[in-house]
Amino acid sequence: QVQLVESGGGLVQAGGSLRLSCAASGRTLSSYRMGWFRRVPEKEREFVAAERWTGSTATYADSVKGRFTISRDNADTTVYLQMNSLKPEDTAVYYCAVLTTLGLPQVWGLGTQVTVSS
Repeated sequence: QVQLVESGGGLVQAGGSLRLSCAASGRTLSSYRMGWFRRVPEKEREFVAAERWTGSTATYADSVKGRFTISRDNADTTVYLQMNSLKPEDTAVYYCAVLTTLGLPQVWGLGTQVTVSS
């Protein structure tokens, strides 16, 4: 029922920053635990970041820890992925997802392309 829309991707030089956004069509995200994943050609989607619960710390893949931050706005309308110190290895299509109570993705957005040039 919920539909997710990602935005904010683009082309950036290594060392630069981007902020990805994920919004739900038709309702807020207040009842959902959200996560970010990414996929490169010929590979499966991989975990990037996930919320625990509002006000708690998030979890991150080792490859992005210290560089990426997941957050949401005060109205719970949008979830963000702030990406700093980007590397060419971060190039991928990034997807947000609604997570189950076990932390597994159950609803996907269509993704947004992030390309980092060296």
